[in-house]
Amino acid sequence: MRNRRHWMVAVLGLVAWGALATGSGSFAQAADEQRIVEQATASLHETMTLSVKRIPESLLEDAEAVAIIPNVIKVGLVAGVQRGRGVVLIRDQERHFGLPRFVSITGGSVGWQIGAQSTDFVLVFKSKKSVAGLLEGKFTIGADAAAAAGPVGRRAGAGTDLELKAEIYSYSRSRGLFAGVSLDGSVIQLEPQMEMNFYRPGPGGMPTPAPEAAVKLLETLSKYTSAADHVVAAEGAPLLPVDPTQRIEAVRGELARSVAQLNTIVDESWKRYLAMPAEVYEAGKAPTPEALAVTLQRFDAVARDPQYRRLNERLEFRATLELLHEYSATLSEVGHGKLSLPPPPAAIQLPLQR
Repeated sequence: MRNRRHWMVAVLGLVAWGALATGSGSFAQAADEQRIVEQATASLHETMTLSVKRIPESLLEDAEAVAIIPNVIKVGLVAGVQRGRGVVLIRDQERHFGLPRFVSITGGSVGWQIGAQSTDFVLVFKSKKSVAGLLEGKFTIGADAAAAAGPVGRRAGAGTDLELKAEIYSYSRSRGLFAGVSLDGSVIQLEPQMEMNFYRPGPGGMPTPAPEAAVKLLETLSKYTSAADHVVAAEGAPLLPVDPTQRIEAVRGELARSVAQLNTIVDESWKRYLAMPAEVYEAGKAPTPEALAVTLQRFDAVARDPQYRRLNERLEFRATLELLHEYSATLSEVGHGKLSLPPPPAAIQLPLQR
């Protein structure tokens, strides 16, 4: 973590850059910007302390930049768009994250939930090219850089695009659901005026200490990028239990809740097609591998078929799909407490003792 003197220099640089981009102007009160930074910190913290799945820390460790856009709202009742403001933290040549810079996002209502008041987005930039595109001022996700729904939990190591070939990975969190979602077509751009409001220089243009909210966000992000195997838990935050039975129950419970939300957006025929084995809804029980495999095949078939894109883009579906894979992987790893062994050898006849 860099010291505050380094941050003061960074603040001066940001203000000077903003002044060049927008003219002298007057410095407005930074209350809105302060709130956005604080909300971004809370969103990142809550996302990374989820009990079952979260953004892989190895993905954050290799990131060139991380954008956090909290409380994105939907504008329009039917075919509306989503708009929001947030921050992006960009690594310098020494691989340190810089102070948050302000951004806005505008795009279609991808991954939106019925009844949701707002949605948080996190974007992980994996390439310098994608960051350079953003720094030019305006950037279209999916057009100016290859983008994909981000992996979570165990699925970070296997799956469709999980070889991590995309340049940007995006995530959505709303009403307790969290999943990787596609944000193709959304436009993200820098907001220099907001930077001027937030990073106000001292008398005579002298540098000032970095705002406390910005420092806290930097410190929060650094906790999850210091090492891939480093796990940070907030005080009182639920962690995935170590006991195998508790692990299974934790994932099963989240899966059951996610299915309930998914069922609110599909008709009866889809409810039957995407139905879980009955044991998913019963504490202490687990479905057979064969029954779970059938459900997995159905969900994966929907995820691959372009004609079901509208469903596949919904956070309710993405979260259920990822939890289903997580549940299957957990059951396979734990094995219901039984070892998977080949058939025992043939009985051996022992010689009679005389």
